[in-house]
Amino acid sequence: MTDTQDIPVTDGTIPFTYEGETYETYYKIFGDLATRMRPPLVVLHGGPGLVHNAYVALGALARTHGVPVILYDQLGNGRSTHLRAKPPAFWTIGLFLAELESLLAHFGVQDAYDLLGHSWGGVLGAELAVRGRAGGLRHLVLSNSLPSAALWGQSVGQLLAAFPKEVHEGMAAGMGDRKKYREALRQLHAVHGCLVEPIPPEFDYTLDQAAGEDGDPTVPSAPILAGWSIVDRLHLVKVPTLVINGRKDIAQDFVVAPFSERIPKVKWVTFENSSHTPFLEERERYIQLVGDFLKLDA
Repeated sequence: MTDTQDIPVTDGTIPFTYEGETYETYYKIFGDLATRMRPPLVVLHGGPGLVHNAYVALGALARTHGVPVILYDQLGNGRSTHLRAKPPAFWTIGLFLAELESLLAHFGVQDAYDLLGHSWGGVLGAELAVRGRAGGLRHLVLSNSLPSAALWGQSVGQLLAAFPKEVHEGMAAGMGDRKKYREALRQLHAVHGCLVEPIPPEFDYTLDQAAGEDGDPTVPSAPILAGWSIVDRLHLVKVPTLVINGRKDIAQDFVVAPFSERIPKVKWVTFENSSHTPFLEERERYIQLVGDFLKLDA
């Protein structure tokens, strides 16, 4: 079974102090950290500006493989502190890495842990690994992620060629016209985001926290990834790494290929019946693949 029924779940908030101010980071843990026999898996959600909810299915690893799973909402998102008054320059990769390090230290797992970063979360996971700040990182999973903003933009541009004019206009409007943007995202993601029908409510909810009419546009509007690339630093990833994408993914093969070409210890798996969310589209296989990978010697 890959559901999370009967798995112990705890949640709450922890303090995160950054540049002299203290905020709250919301977390949800599947399994028991106190009695763990395996390093916990920390899941970095997509975005920037999304939330943990779409990733709850990964909590099943606590049952199937004895791996505690820590989910959290990154600062500015979901049930963590929102900071609408902060300027765009406040929101940086360094900020989110500091929050991740704060979470690892709070739970006392910094000496032995695994990371799974999905989409934008993979940016954070890879950056932590190459900056020499990973500490006790044992395994890295880069799921449906990107090694450069340019490759991601190229892929989106290619895929949009098959969509009608209103989708192009909505994507171009971005957070400046959230109604048009959310509808464009809905159409794009129906083909390249999540192929499950009907769309899982946790997937819709996650997108709505950023692009919905009642969502918070602060983080997704910030130019965090403008000009960003990690391609020339990927050789600095020293831990075993699993790269995942879907056959109909926005993270097309040419997008994720640099991970496979440049990370020394790497395995690349493409889910043939998935797009951008194989943990929802091919859930059981995804859980098995990730769980088995985390067993490998680091």
